[in-house]
Amino acid sequence: MKLLSGGVCAVSGVRAYGIKEGKKGLAIIVGEGNAAGVFTKNKIKAAPVLITSQHLKSGFMNAIIAYSGSANAFTGGKGLRDAEKMTQLVADAFGIDPKSVGVASTGIIGRPVDMDWIKNRIGKVVDNLRSDPSGSMAAAMAIMTTDTVPKQIAIEIDDVRIGGIAKGSGMIAPDMATMLSFIYTDALLPTESLHKCLRKSVNKSFNMLVIDGDTSTNDMALLTATGDSKISEERFQEGLDFVCMELAKMIARDGEGATKLITIKVTGAKSAEDAKKAARAIARSPLVKAAVFGEDPNWGRIIAAMGNSSADLDPDKITLAFSDGTNTVTLVRDGNILDHSKEAKKIMSSDELIITADLGLGEHEATAWGCDLTYDYVRINAKYM
Repeated sequence: MKLLSGGVCAVSGVRAYGIKEGKKGLAIIVGEGNAAGVFTKNKIKAAPVLITSQHLKSGFMNAIIAYSGSANAFTGGKGLRDAEKMTQLVADAFGIDPKSVGVASTGIIGRPVDMDWIKNRIGKVVDNLRSDPSGSMAAAMAIMTTDTVPKQIAIEIDDVRIGGIAKGSGMIAPDMATMLSFIYTDALLPTESLHKCLRKSVNKSFNMLVIDGDTSTNDMALLTATGDSKISEERFQEGLDFVCMELAKMIARDGEGATKLITIKVTGAKSAEDAKKAARAIARSPLVKAAVFGEDPNWGRIIAAMGNSSADLDPDKITLAFSDGTNTVTLVRDGNILDHSKEAKKIMSSDELIITADLGLGEHEATAWGCDLTYDYVRINAKYM
């Protein structure tokens, strides 16, 4: 596996561009092929989620249009019509079926998209579509809201390329997380395989990502395969897992107000589901997140979070350790408390904390990602209008 530059534009046949003006942004990605999508499980689904999930029933996609500035969620019939108008604008520009266009929005719930703003700028985006790395970067920047950095990655595995961009910083929790991600590949795979692979990758990555515990109305991950290069489904899954997990970590590191990336590794679980439950419970805990921000080695909060996860646990078999990627300190071994708080505090001064919890009950494991809970998180969300 080799890392590449260029994000989605590392994939042959894909062009992208975007513009950002203040809090509003518009991005378009063009690349045709078999396609799959995974969407939010929130019962209040944004208009773009409803429209794109309908369009994806064909298993094919020509293009994506994404707007940042408002969510177009809880906007009723007008929201649905506006989402359809956005796909029609792209269809008219390229002479394609609007039902082959995916649409996404991100921003404040209850606020419709600014269709006049979109209509006045779509020509500029279409005219500047490009297949070099600057096109992917422009699209990644256009979909940002409270993000502080654009998020993109590209790899090559067995001569097949996979590239993706994502946005996400706050209102992020399991069940698809709260984010947008658009992934392209030149792999030659049927729609059924794409659906299966994307679902597996999302469950390992975006669904193991927690910033604040809130699941959005607009979550969306789309995968399009242009179908130029052959690869086994197993090897493609390996590459897609890597891309999705790297994007998930980028989102966690850029959590609203975050100063530290937290990686939670749960091992020794009785079942895969137990491992996920325990890892997500730790990542979701505001007490754990606040302790990480304060560099307070109050490991009891981690034990309490796991105990609240419904995973099978035996207190006498739990081993808990902290690491900064270089140094590691064990705080609990087989249920016995070890006095290493000073070493733990030193490790917590790093900008990344790896929490490893071995449950001692089986062979299953899971990894989750999150960030610390800071004063700035409250400031950002107290004034997010």
